[in-house]
Amino acid sequence: QVQLVESGGGLVQPGGSLSVSCAASGAMISDATMTWYRQAPGKEREWVASMTSGGTTSSANAVLGRFAMSRDSAKNTFYLHMYSLKPEDTATYYCGYVTAPRTYWGQGTRVTVSS
Repeated sequence: QVQLVESGGGLVQPGGSLSVSCAASGAMISDATMTWYRQAPGKEREWVASMTSGGTTSSANAVLGRFAMSRDSAKNTFYLHMYSLKPEDTATYYCGYVTAPRTYWGQGTRVTVSS
């Protein structure tokens, strides 16, 4: 059973940076596509970015050039690095471990961008 635990969320000012992490257990993050989604209050969950097992990355247009991902195989932890944050980035961020036929999700970490 794959378990994911996100952490690192918090309050950050517009234009600031923040990194959130996703610690995995029960499987190796390097063996699957890892993904980040977010859900803002009152809105549907939306895809943010993904990294394949081979290291290929893709990002939503809304975060392209501002967000990046990395992984630490030794710690079995996946990261989302967020730069030039905007108020509209405020959301709960969820990481996912993508397999067939299901994706495993963490509980989320809240990011608030506000002055």
